[in-house]
Amino acid sequence: MHQETTSALVDLRLEPRHVALEARVRAFVRDKVLPREHEHSDEFAKEITRALGAEGLLDAGVALDVRALCVLREAVAYGSGVADSMLALQGLGYGPIALAGAEAQKTEWCERVRTGRAIAAIAITEPEAGSDVGAISTRAERQGDEWVLSGEKCFITNAGIADFYTVFARTSPEGSRGLSCFLVPAAQVKLLERYEIMAPHPSGAIALEGARVPQAALIGELGQGFKIAMQTLDRFRCTVGAAAVGMAQRALDEAVMRAKARAQFGKSISTFQQIQAYLADSWAELEAARLLVYRAAYARDVGDEANAGRYASAAKMLATETAQRVVDRAVQIHGGLGVKRGTPVERLYREVRALRIYEGTTEIQRLVLSRSILGS
Repeated sequence: MHQETTSALVDLRLEPRHVALEARVRAFVRDKVLPREHEHSDEFAKEITRALGAEGLLDAGVALDVRALCVLREAVAYGSGVADSMLALQGLGYGPIALAGAEAQKTEWCERVRTGRAIAAIAITEPEAGSDVGAISTRAERQGDEWVLSGEKCFITNAGIADFYTVFARTSPEGSRGLSCFLVPAAQVKLLERYEIMAPHPSGAIALEGARVPQAALIGELGQGFKIAMQTLDRFRCTVGAAAVGMAQRALDEAVMRAKARAQFGKSISTFQQIQAYLADSWAELEAARLLVYRAAYARDVGDEANAGRYASAAKMLATETAQRVVDRAVQIHGGLGVKRGTPVERLYREVRALRIYEGTTEIQRLVLSRSILGS
């Protein structure tokens, strides 16, 4: 292997601006997030989004700056899964507009999303269309100067509190080539159900019952919906890994403190070899996951199209699976306290589980990654 190739493979290229951003967001988490880490109401979700915007911490999502997003999500997820979700969805919901939207769409929403004054949501998933985006059945039909949308979406984060949704709907029967993307204001969306989920945050099912939007609500070109969805998710996939790293780091920190503080059989459990092994495994696996996440983010930021998707799938898969193990060990080290509601590791145990599912399950990432490796 040539030396220049080796350098390219290991170069993460975090810049001084990323270091400064990390300092800013960690101070924000310390002052604004950690004191409220167990809150999950809609009002908290809105408040923390506005607070993130006021600090300029939503800029990276609007700009689709992937390394900056990873820095932000790692730090914010350390303190609160709800705050991390709100941070991510501002970018995910606005992402299709950033990538393919008309200038009028950007003018209407960019500043409001960036400052947290408008809550964004992205509506892809349906009861029979999860990982298989091409199976979307929600329809959009042109009637005069308007588009009329009909269908249901499920597991939509920010359902019921979003100010607008970027909705993916079928405009022709041609499989994935028949999908288009639309900007739909909240007034045209009906909330069907708010979910009670294991890690509470705004999520639910929505319906578009003859929702009418102008022709100008089309994002990008007709039939570009699948491409826009994939481009958006590709930019955020490795940032899910960053959130997982943040949660795992918090769990490890809590486990270390608990191991030092707890005594059994007359001595600190930190002296027990099994506890030491848990901590050693967690630290090493977490460091490996973090490095892969930032390698994936670098590939996306520099436009390394040959490798960006592969690294993103690998980073999302490795980091979320690693985080699950690290958090589980932390709960084990805490003993009974680890399953008591209101403790950080109990919250993390509930919050980390969904990361292995959304934005492409671990199983889907393995499939994508294997195809990339095999060149198929």
